[in-house]
Amino acid sequence: MKKISYFLIGCAIALGFTACSSDDEPKQPSIFANDLKTDSADFDRWLRKNYMDPYNIHIIYRYQDDETDQKYNVIPAKMENVKALAKMMKHIWIDAYKEVVGADFIKSYSPRIFQYIGSAEYRSDGAMVLGTAEGGLKITLFRVNAMDIDNIFIDSISPFPNSAAVPIDMNYWFFHTMHHEFLHILQQTKSYPMEFNTVSAGKYHANDWINVKDEEAPLEGFVTGYASGEAREDMAEIYATYVTHTPEAWEKVLKAGEKGSDKTGREAIEKKLEIIKKYMKESWGFELDDLRTVVLRRSHEVLEMDLRTLD
Repeated sequence: MKKISYFLIGCAIALGFTACSSDDEPKQPSIFANDLKTDSADFDRWLRKNYMDPYNIHIIYRYQDDETDQKYNVIPAKMENVKALAKMMKHIWIDAYKEVVGADFIKSYSPRIFQYIGSAEYRSDGAMVLGTAEGGLKITLFRVNAMDIDNIFIDSISPFPNSAAVPIDMNYWFFHTMHHEFLHILQQTKSYPMEFNTVSAGKYHANDWINVKDEEAPLEGFVTGYASGEAREDMAEIYATYVTHTPEAWEKVLKAGEKGSDKTGREAIEKKLEIIKKYMKESWGFELDDLRTVVLRRSHEVLEMDLRTLD
């Protein structure tokens, strides 16, 4: 199954676990047992009501060896963080598309599985995996345990978010990634205009995009360094950046594409955005600006939500 990964430059770490047991020794609790309590049954019922029954979406939050990449050492997600993320994801992501396009859109095209992992995955080259999408069916989100559910931070105003911000930026680590990967599913379902590929043809960094800084990428016509890798990622990055940021933040990205009188970078981004808007309208039946308005409003509403209780 093809796996599409979305990366961030990071410092690589190695985690190792050792264990021993015998019939004569008392068994110690496994770190993979998670902190599941008796109320997990209530949460499972909540997931069925809000995810499974209406959209046929399954959330994996208990650690399962066969659902993770065995090349990496990862840890389970904390139960309280799992609940909070599930509530936020429904409000900001699922319900946003439901409001703009309708419930059938999510039911038809959403990934069937979301998996929550407590820690990050680090590649041998030092790249941190923000999320993975497998064949349009499953999206895995990492660093769930890094959330501070009593101090939620959703940065929609910074054109180049700080990946090291504390508390972590939910847009950067989760919602941007989800919109990015969802756009890949839509790309695979209905072909996007090949005109998009020609706008920045010859400028993509197929082998060294990892060295392109986000702040400098707009001068070359890209909204992030990752977008400079290839056209499909370019499109997904523009889409995700646009819908999760305010008009003022987007304008700052465009301004970063100017150098004196040279507006080549800005013009390339603007042209690609117009192609995306046309694609979403003609192929999927909604205005991208409408989605952004709803996403931003719902992101603000989340800050007032009680993320420790189920409703």
